[in-house]
Amino acid sequence: MKDIYNVPQNELIEKTALELKKIPFIKPPAWTEFVKTGAHKERAPARDDWWYVRAAAILRTTHKLGPIGVSKLRTKYGGKKNRGVKPEKFYSGSGKIIRTVLQQLEEAGLVKKAEKGVHKGRIIAPKGASILDKVAAQISGKKPQTMPKKPAEVKENKPAEKVDKEQEEKIIKQPEKVEKKPELKKQNIKIKQSQEIKKPAEEKPAEAKAENKVEEKKDEPKKELKKEQSKEDVSTADELVKK
Repeated sequence: MKDIYNVPQNELIEKTALELKKIPFIKPPAWTEFVKTGAHKERAPARDDWWYVRAAAILRTTHKLGPIGVSKLRTKYGGKKNRGVKPEKFYSGSGKIIRTVLQQLEEAGLVKKAEKGVHKGRIIAPKGASILDKVAAQISGKKPQTMPKKPAEVKENKPAEKVDKEQEEKIIKQPEKVEKKPELKKQNIKIKQSQEIKKPAEEKPAEAKAENKVEEKKDEPKKELKKEQSKEDVSTADELVKK
């Protein structure tokens, strides 16, 4: 019973319908070609094998909820009817279809009548349970075939990952060496620039002193000339007084 709930339910019903087609007791009546499955439906089912699909769905429901009767199954397979401008209203599914399906399943030995406390109805029989378990095993048996492929891909990719890691380490180490060299160059350039800047600052005052000395020397002869001129003027004045 656990296998039934571990597989897709739509696939389980479709596969069970194929198994029910092999049983001679389950056959669609003649009126199934034009009948609707409920008052809420507008048209008859589009599928030709809808009778077997409904029988498989009812078999699964009796396995899950049994004992269950026609009234509860009518509520399950009912729906809302479109009434135009009026609000939608719920209508139960067709009781004739459900009742006939249960009778055919009972004749085939797939379900049986039972009472459980207050509840009365049909429950799953061992033969019906075996069919559902068999179909569920077929569906679940397909999945493990694709699973072993993933570990194989992982093992093949492991060496590639190691190579990638080694390459990444080499790539990471190289930039570190390259980055250190420019830093040293920058430091040397900064030191040289600082030295060059300091030298002119020290030399400028010396040049300025030399220029000042030259200017002083130039000014000294002028002073001497003025003194000599002044002496000559004094001498000429004395000569004029003597005369």
